[in-house]
Amino acid sequence: MAKIKTSFFCQECGAQSPKWIGKCPSCGAWNTYVEEVIQKEEAGRGNWKQANTGIKKASQPKKLQEINFEEQPRIITQDQELDRVLGGGIVPGALVLIGGEPGIGKSTLMLQIALMLSKLKVLYVSGEESESQIKMRAERMHFVSENCYVLSETNTQHIFEEVNKLQPDILVIDSIQTLHSKYVESAAGSVSQVRECTGELMRFAKETGTPVFLIGHITKDGAIAGPKVLEHMVDTVLQFEGDRHLSYRILRTSKNRFGSTNELGIYEMRADGLRQVANPSEILLTQREELLNGVAIGAMLEGNRPLLIEIQSLVSPATYGTPQRSSTGFDAKRLNMLLAVLEKRGGMRLGQQDVFLNVAGGMRVDDPALDLAVCASLISSYEDSPVPEDLCFAGEIGLGGEIRAVHRIENRIAEAEKLGFKRIMVSKYAVKGLDTKKYKIKVLPLSKLEDMYQVIFAG
Repeated sequence: MAKIKTSFFCQECGAQSPKWIGKCPSCGAWNTYVEEVIQKEEAGRGNWKQANTGIKKASQPKKLQEINFEEQPRIITQDQELDRVLGGGIVPGALVLIGGEPGIGKSTLMLQIALMLSKLKVLYVSGEESESQIKMRAERMHFVSENCYVLSETNTQHIFEEVNKLQPDILVIDSIQTLHSKYVESAAGSVSQVRECTGELMRFAKETGTPVFLIGHITKDGAIAGPKVLEHMVDTVLQFEGDRHLSYRILRTSKNRFGSTNELGIYEMRADGLRQVANPSEILLTQREELLNGVAIGAMLEGNRPLLIEIQSLVSPATYGTPQRSSTGFDAKRLNMLLAVLEKRGGMRLGQQDVFLNVAGGMRVDDPALDLAVCASLISSYEDSPVPEDLCFAGEIGLGGEIRAVHRIENRIAEAEKLGFKRIMVSKYAVKGLDTKKYKIKVLPLSKLEDMYQVIFAG
């Protein structure tokens, strides 16, 4: 009997070591190495179908110009948010990984997509729920499909047997951490199992041209559980975010081999499933009955989608010694930079003030075009003077207090005009060559922070 070989793997990053060590040299995590059984390569191992008896001819190198390429049509779903995030639809043979916190709605989203694609044969494989539980969730949705098949199984070999019989057009796995392969003698969810099962599904997707969606768990730090190689193997990585106590969910893409990584999809969680939010600017703007201090509206971009975001701030004297600097949804380091610019270039004494900044709607933003709105919000709270409700902002702030131009200003202006704003403040360098007369909204070109202060608070 052959001796069983074992190795130690880091449960955080997937690094391998011949012996146990306390601190991982790759990721720096402590006490994450676990012993797992490894085996030699077996005949047919990792293949989604039985090994062929014949010998497969090895691939030969080709010149790049000699390779025939025909762009395959994407699968368009009824979910415009998912199509936008994927880059225009589902690519045949793509391996898509969706991660998110427990209870955020990953399974609901994928089951809803499976029911939407009524003209395609979809196999929904669940290793976490029974078939009756999936049926109960499906009954709450208003979609009816006769081509949605459900399989409750965790063994990859049994799954591929059913796949060969059914020949589905799309395969959904919920979740990748629950699957196990007989070729690896370790527990489901371990580094070896996740890597092996993903490899088998990847070969199946590429050889048959069948799109495969993988639902993945995340760790307490927010990263997708399992080895980091999991994210390298797949074609697209989507993050499903949101506060479980709020109804809105955000679908972001952090990796996409078939499109942009800057796209964003917004959903509203309801009792009957997820509703697409076609115009997110309306839900991100608070309906106020009266003007409030410290509130300003900024025009930002997420991929190709323009959004209007409400920035809220509170500036008050510090009563407990060291002033506090707190931001929710906005980069804290950038907030400190803007506060330094306001104090140095604007003459505001913020050294002994507590500053709290919040992005309404639970959004997390990083567009520098919101700098002007953040500064307007901070000045409004500091001066106890509200910003006019018909005014919005789009501009980046430099260290010299200058207002810098931002890209695609036309989209931002058009979005502000569509939502009923009368004026928008932008950099004067952004309107060069721009015909502002074609807009009903009044475009106010500015060059420095002092100009904004004079127009709003000293005018």
